[in-house]
Amino acid sequence: MSKHGHGTRRSFVIQKHDASQLHYDFRLEVDGVLKSWAVPKGPSTDPSEKRLAIEVEDHRLDYADFEGVIPEGEYGAGIVMVWDAGRYKNLRGDNMGACHRDGMIEVWLEGEKLQGGYALKRFRGGKKPQWLLIKMKDETADARRNPVSTETDSVKTGRNLKAIREEDRE
Repeated sequence: MSKHGHGTRRSFVIQKHDASQLHYDFRLEVDGVLKSWAVPKGPSTDPSEKRLAIEVEDHRLDYADFEGVIPEGEYGAGIVMVWDAGRYKNLRGDNMGACHRDGMIEVWLEGEKLQGGYALKRFRGGKKPQWLLIKMKDETADARRNPVSTETDSVKTGRNLKAIREEDRE
């Protein structure tokens, strides 16, 4: 067990999603589904930046591999890229379901673009609960780095959004 946490390593994925508005879908494997948040500005590596994360419906685990174009008229229509992916550990114990219900999730990400501690803190409930996605202060924090603007291609295929759109046309 590393110094960074408890329990089981589960998968996470961040999908860059050019739908009605460009955003990043932050997804954590929890209890057999992908718990999902839409993050309009994408994740940050700067602990001083708090990013809005709007909880959306759960997705099936196999959706973590999806990269392509969702046709017009379907939910989430637009281009989807696997922007980052990897494993994570729950820093608050092993019961992610309880952490989600309590509105406080702390994870250690081991991705290709993002590493280290991240917290999701719910601050508003309702139909679409709102959370804050915050980079923890650790050895991987870097206020100068901006992976959303500098690391724009897919970790799955190396393509950018334009290439995905053009190659997935039928």
